[in-house]
Amino acid sequence: MGRVRQADIARVAGVSQATVSVVLGGNRTGVRLAESTRLRVLETARRLGYADPLAKRPACQDLIGICAATPVFEAHQAVLAGIAAEAAALGKDLIMFAAAGPALVRRTRLADGCLFLGGPVPEELLTAGFPIVHIGRCAELGGRVPCVDADYAPASAEVVARLVRAGHRRIRYLREPADTPAARERERGIRAEAGAVGLVIAADGTGLGAAAIRGWLAEGVTALVVDEAVLAPAQRALRAAGVTVPGDLSLAVLGRPPSGTAGPEISGFEVPRRALGREAVRLLASVVGTGAGGHRLLACPPVAGETIAPVA
Repeated sequence: MGRVRQADIARVAGVSQATVSVVLGGNRTGVRLAESTRLRVLETARRLGYADPLAKRPACQDLIGICAATPVFEAHQAVLAGIAAEAAALGKDLIMFAAAGPALVRRTRLADGCLFLGGPVPEELLTAGFPIVHIGRCAELGGRVPCVDADYAPASAEVVARLVRAGHRRIRYLREPADTPAARERERGIRAEAGAVGLVIAADGTGLGAAAIRGWLAEGVTALVVDEAVLAPAQRALRAAGVTVPGDLSLAVLGRPPSGTAGPEISGFEVPRRALGREAVRLLASVVGTGAGGHRLLACPPVAGETIAPVA
């Protein structure tokens, strides 16, 4: 039928040309529009072969998108640094997307493939087979998208094993309240090691205070293991209780505290955030170039630290 125009899409979809323009433009002005109408317009455009100007750029396998909300960008500087370093090493360019919804779906076509960091992946991109790699496991995707993540479970189990070797037999574990895939993996590692020796009592770190610390000491607890998100409140509670680390109580974190933290280096493990960024770029390049994906877990190197003391 020759070059497809927006008027053709409007006629076939049974909507006005203005509606077609709004939908294909990503609805930047926030016009109220039924989701069924938006999807009908998009499907009609696809079926008729509408040549979206954003889709005219030929795939060159050299432009990588990063999709995440602004707070995520700010919280994952090390991951982003790894992405930038590996993109430069492979001769790729980067483009960041902070949009959401229909606008994001439309704009991602500027890139050859996209990395998703901490945000939901639009179903339309999954259905279309657009090349995607998710940084961090995402249960909602059901394994449909290749991902890169830290291998938290064995690293967490190794922390408990280290405490056991130091003679600890009563260990309190404080899990972060958020039910994230990373938190579940850390707890899985803790429970796997604890199940063999019956050492760990799991507890949420919410509302932690000096009274709780003193109570655990009275029960014979000799070590405290905390998720990264619970470290700061745990340290405040320890100070409030007048407890010294590792003199009165050994302390380990399932991750690494922020640089510049006062006091002795805390025992735990390194989360390879920069390496995650680099590996994500390599995986996406493979997905774009050959279609080969899969899931990749990166080991978390142990950090010996100075906060685990042997039990006398």
